[in-house]
Amino acid sequence: MSREYDKNELIHPGERLDDLQTGGYYLIQDPSRFCFGIDAVLLSSFARVKRGEKALDLGTGTGVIPILLESKNQGAFYGGLEIQEASADMARRSVQYNDLEQKIEIKTGDIKEAAALYGAASFEVITVNPPYMIGEHGLKNDNEAKYIARHEVYCTLRDVVEQSAKLLKDKGRFYMVHRPFRLPEIMCEMCRAKLEPKRMRLVYSRVDKEPSMVLIEGMKNGRPRMQVEAPLIVYEQDGSYTEEVLAMYGDMKKSREER
Repeated sequence: MSREYDKNELIHPGERLDDLQTGGYYLIQDPSRFCFGIDAVLLSSFARVKRGEKALDLGTGTGVIPILLESKNQGAFYGGLEIQEASADMARRSVQYNDLEQKIEIKTGDIKEAAALYGAASFEVITVNPPYMIGEHGLKNDNEAKYIARHEVYCTLRDVVEQSAKLLKDKGRFYMVHRPFRLPEIMCEMCRAKLEPKRMRLVYSRVDKEPSMVLIEGMKNGRPRMQVEAPLIVYEQDGSYTEEVLAMYGDMKKSREER
């Protein structure tokens, strides 16, 4: 039995294999569940993992962020925590498909118990692409997996920030992508947990639109001073990706489902 045949067995009926066009890596996804969007790509480009550091992605879904981070950085270890077992299983199979078992570990678990699962002050970097919507805010999706991914069903913004602060070592870095309408709450929660906001970048779908996302970096017990970076524009007026976003995607397919 060939190695290639063995890998194909990791892909279950109804799933697809996406070429990430970076590091020669692929991702297993189920189109009927929540598939990663451009926010995950932007976060993986915004976050920085230095040589020898350990990073953990909270609410990792199918594991795209740990895999993208591993392809772009020199970290020693990348973890992923996901509460939905079906998604965590796909993430583990993607790790296996890419032969990354020595670098990436996916666990099934609750974000609210993350510090207990991994231990306090265990990581230099935390990344998170959390649910954006509060309760019933926004359109409810009948697909439970997608609804959980988009709404604060199992964890709140406070849970995410508090657990991240506990998981980080002193001067460790916190990276999050979220929605601008929640910026006041985000800043308050970060400061409350002593994750000092250090860097922020607003993301605009087009130059003449309101921002649709915000990328934030915080530092545990950092000194007060935040850099606001130049806006990131996703699309040109003709609907094509801007050069900066194309550079983040590489040759990645442009037909990904976006939030």
